Amino acid sequence: MSPSMIAPVVEEENRKYQKGVKHLCDNGVTKVPTKYIWPEPDRPIFTKSDKLIKPKQNLKLPLIDLAELLGPNRPHVLQTIAEACETYGFFQVVNHGMEGDVSRNMIEVCKRFFELPYEERSKYMSSDMSAPVRYGTSFNQIKDNVFCWRDFLKLYAHPLPDYLPYWPSSPSDFRSLAATYAKDTKEMFEIMVKAIIESLEIDGGDEAVEELEEGSQLMVVNCYPPCPEPELTLGMPPHSDYGFLTLLLQDDVEGLQILYRDEWVTVDPIPGSFVVNVGDHLEIFSNGRYKSVLHRVLVNSTKPRISVASLHSFPLTSVVKPSPKLVDKQNPPQYMDTDFATFLQYVSSCEPKWKNFLESRKIHI
Repeated sequence: MSPSMIAPVVEEENRKYQKGVKHLCDNGVTKVPTKYIWPEPDRPIFTKSDKLIKPKQNLKLPLIDLAELLGPNRPHVLQTIAEACETYGFFQVVNHGMEGDVSRNMIEVCKRFFELPYEERSKYMSSDMSAPVRYGTSFNQIKDNVFCWRDFLKLYAHPLPDYLPYWPSSPSDFRSLAATYAKDTKEMFEIMVKAIIESLEIDGGDEAVEELEEGSQLMVVNCYPPCPEPELTLGMPPHSDYGFLTLLLQDDVEGLQILYRDEWVTVDPIPGSFVVNVGDHLEIFSNGRYKSVLHRVLVNSTKPRISVASLHSFPLTSVVKPSPKLVDKQNPPQYMDTDFATFLQYVSSCEPKWKNFLESRKIHI
């Protein structure tokens, strides 16, 4: 076949992949297309029986009981948070008050959104990273050389009245259920951020708390359909989260892995809990004391998986820098000041994987 004949075929194939993995699965895909096959060193390690080879048992992250945090045992819980942020970059929150209908309804309505016909979902497709609603696929479908087995729906959520009119109107109860969830996760974030600042032992940290309370909130709904050859691909590549703190709600299907002591370990999903992780902005703000940790997502051949990440940070117009309270002659600043515009410029020029963006902000003395 001549090059002039190959080009349209390749272009047509790429258009098909831009529609997402849910579209592929709905059309009966039985093998992982080449576009989704990762280089061997980057693939998860499976046996032929489709069981992940686990170097150790699943990782049980430190548990933070929100009722304990708000009670007389607060100093002990703050110490646990500090140790978790320093050692794992992750912890799980239980007894948070969202164990019932709010969380369950959010997972259910998101499942129903991804079950809508492609024509309905595709109304929200956009390459504009600042769009109030964005439906897409992979990690960064414009820049990714190899695609991930993931579709997503991104919703800006604060201030909620500004963004809610843009959210999907189908399913008919999507906006009301997602709005309740957004408000409740925002309240949980405000509790957690006060605890984080307090755990850093920053005197007069109220200013940072107030700025974060008025900051950005981005909800990312992730859909990972069953994959015919999960050993060849990833749901999400290794990355750290841009932002201050991420609150992750999962269904009961495991898939999240974090890099712990140079090994990929699977996080046990505790029903009804939230996984909370340190973002790049918190690592910068803490001047490197708290670490944003690499994580990735595996897929499987039998069960679809849904997760909802609520990413919180400073306002999009703010400059993020190490807290002056954590900088002195013995502890000089380890990171350059940064802002959202710098991040957008970075991700528009390359694939935002691993901790590349954060590394680009480090001060090398």
